[in-house]
Amino acid sequence: MLWTNTARKAGFMGMLLMFGAATLCGGFPSDSRAEGDGVARVVFHADFADPRRFSAMLTSINNMVTYYQNELVEYDVRIVFVAHGVRFLTDDKLQDTPFAEDAALEERRSNLKGRLESLRDVQGVKLELCDITRTQSGLAEDKLYSGVTLVPSGVVEIAKLEQEGFSYIKIE
Repeated sequence: MLWTNTARKAGFMGMLLMFGAATLCGGFPSDSRAEGDGVARVVFHADFADPRRFSAMLTSINNMVTYYQNELVEYDVRIVFVAHGVRFLTDDKLQDTPFAEDAALEERRSNLKGRLESLRDVQGVKLELCDITRTQSGLAEDKLYSGVTLVPSGVVEIAKLEQEGFSYIKIE
């Protein structure tokens, strides 16, 4: 499509008007920072069994919190584990459950555990597990990695966090 100078000017003026209106109305959508306090809030949803996918999620989270630290941005990053995600919060093999350890997880468990614990201990990422999943899998609380908080329902927790201004991310 051929743009005339008049059309370009009209498009540019339209952008200026839109920018002005957005500024007057409170701006464009935020970058996951709750209004007023400047804290970046992000929740990651882990309900899958694939260790490679979990590894990719850990890399993304590490990159995110490193960026926030470098930019001196306060953050509250959480991972909510539901269903198959329970596999990544225990050394228990979860035999005779739908979440049982497979060869891929057995091979990568030590690496994934170390990276997850580093995110928790060094970067301050919070780990939350759906207690419905834990109960239904028969996993005792003392079999969980330290620092895991139980929430009554993982999906309800995610919905609540989104209502509180958390950005939702699920690694595909």
